[in-house]
Parts: sequence; C-alpha cells; structure tokens
Amino acid sequence: MSLNLIAHPSVFCAALLSLVSFAVSADSHETSAAKASTVLITGANRGLGLEFARQYAADGWQVIGTARSPERADELNALDVEVLQLDVTNQASVDALAGALANRPLDMLINNAGIFPRVRKLEEVSIDDYLRTLDVNTAGPMRVTMALISNLRAGAGKKIINITSGLGSIAGNTRGTYYGYRESKAALNMFTRTLAAELGPEGFIALAIHPGWVATDMGGPNANLQPPESVSAMRRVIDRLRAEDNGTYKSYQGEPVDW
Repeated sequence: MSLNLIAHPSVFCAALLSLVSFAVSADSHETSAAKASTVLITGANRGLGLEFARQYAADGWQVIGTARSPERADELNALDVEVLQLDVTNQASVDALAGALANRPLDMLINNAGIFPRVRKLEEVSIDDYLRTLDVNTAGPMRVTMALISNLRAGAGKKIINITSGLGSIAGNTRGTYYGYRESKAALNMFTRTLAAELGPEGFIALAIHPGWVATDMGGPNANLQPPESVSAMRRVIDRLRAEDNGTYKSYQGEPVDW
C-alpha cells in the first residue's frame, strides 16, 4: 500500500488530509464534551423547568433536573438529563442533594421551583398557606443556593438565575390581589440583589427574570405565551448576560422591570 501511495502523490495527499481531518474532528469533539456546561434546574418536572431542561439538554448541556417525586416525573425522565430528588422546603432533602453533588462544578443554577396560590382578598388569606408560599418561593431558592454555592464557585459560568414574576414588582402593583405570591417574589428579588452585591466581586451574575404569562399549570390556559417561547427568550437573555447585568430584574425579553 505504501508503494502505491508513493507512486500516486495525489492519493497520498488525500489520505493524509483525511487523517488530519479525523484527528481534528476527534479533538474538537473531546474538547466540546470536556467543556460542556452544567446547569441545575429546580422544579424541572413540569412547566418552565421541564422546558428549560429540554432545551438545554438538546443544546448539549449537562442538565441536572430536580423533582420532589422523581419516580413520577415521566416527561423529565424521558429526557437525556440527570434527575435528582429535591424538596426545596425540606432541609434534609436539600442537604442530600448537596451530598449527591459533592465536588461537582455547576456553571448555572436556575431556581425555578415555585407555587402560586391565587388569594385575591385579605379575608381569604390563610396564614399557614401564606407562610408555605414564602417557604417555597423565597426560602427555597435561598436554601438551594446556600447548599450549592461551593459547586457554583467551582464552575466557570457562575450564574444564579431566579425565576421571579412581574407580580413581584412593588412599583407595578397597582391593583392588589395575590397575597403571599407577590410578597414571596418581591422578597426573591431582594435576595437576588443581596446575592449580587456579595458575589459580584467573585465574578458571579445573579439575575431575577420574569418569564411572562405562560400557559403552564401555574399560569393557566389563557396565558399569552407557551413554554418554548418563554424559555427560548429567557435563554437568549441569560446567554448575553454581562457583569453589568449582575443584580438586575429583567423580563423574558431582556427589558428592565421596575422594582
């Protein structure tokens, strides 16, 4: 074969180029795999969390999706993602998650898990339900972020994305309603600002992002956005984040929302 290649220089050159191309392709694939970013998404078994998991997995990210009952998260389990148990209101569950992820770098945390009780009047408020809303929507992201901060420090991305709501805007609250939910998201916004002030010098970017009114179990069937549309738009905002965006409150379209 070597004599044949020498006798036909064009064949030799073509073979050499093929080998080089193969080596470059293999090296590129290995480099790409080695650099695959890792994102952890809470509440990934449905709605926006599930769509985030679907889209990031499709783009080659290493996705860790959490659910309170992984054995019932059929749609999440059908994706090419790692599924872990997490109840953001249960400290033992949060600690178990941190233990399972010990020494694993995370590039991004999306605090998505939340609840939306529709309490419209003061007389309808149940203090127990009110406190549970704060526990899930505000204390939950704080528990998870605290537990995973060492993983995030070890990652290259250093992004903490808190899924908030336009209903968490104090300036925008001109018609009341939704006791508990509004307060929980306004507090989540403040948590985001506090994180940003503390962690910004380390290169972190903390963002509070409003996904719009989305047709999920939480948003209801009359919403004007579908999950793929909202998540695709939020991902564009997240992808373009810069240091100056640390501690901001944005819409899914990237527009600033009044605090």
